Amino acid sequence: MGQKGSKDRLSKQDLDFLKTGTRYDENTIKEWYKGFKCDCPDGKLTPDSFMQIYSKCFPSGNVNEFCDHVFRTFDTDKNGFIDFKEFLLAIDVTSSGCPEEKLNWAFSMYDVDGNGHIDLKEMTKIVKSIYNMMGPNHINRDNFETPEARAEGIFKRMDVNSDGKVTRQEFVRCCLEDQKLIELLTPHAASRFYFISLYIFLSNHHPCYYYMFQ
Repeated sequence: MGQKGSKDRLSKQDLDFLKTGTRYDENTIKEWYKGFKCDCPDGKLTPDSFMQIYSKCFPSGNVNEFCDHVFRTFDTDKNGFIDFKEFLLAIDVTSSGCPEEKLNWAFSMYDVDGNGHIDLKEMTKIVKSIYNMMGPNHINRDNFETPEARAEGIFKRMDVNSDGKVTRQEFVRCCLEDQKLIELLTPHAASRFYFISLYIFLSNHHPCYYYMFQ
């Protein structure tokens, strides 16, 4: 009994880490942990479970590719699952972070191979995954008929020195200076969906999450 109880509790080390690394207080962190353990008793949020969340929120689209990219960004140690610390750090940034923090997080998603810069191929891959997730009837196409055209338009605006790559600093600076870029990167408010959908799933399944979304 004692051993099981200790496993169900968040360690003091992890609690202190999250109190320092997020904007949440101790009680809120413990409530998040309680809900996370309800969904993931072994403490591991797997790709399949993550995919189920998005499938419920976007029934008319194909969520597979976009889920892979978001999962990769949550899974900072690249061990194939999301633990509670990774989960809460990502939720904190995407929901409560300043614009620079959110854009740095977004850069990590667009930097598919993790080499510190984004090329046109990576930009196209993410934009196409957003189109597929949202479905054909929910994308505000503006002047772009295809995801490839949208990706190229974004990339040209960011790659100001025309060296064929966009660094983290360029990505963040360009987005902060040009609101249109953020709209192009995340058509039809998809920027909010990739973490709000997670909130919806959790609040619908576990009452201990509910008060956080009011």
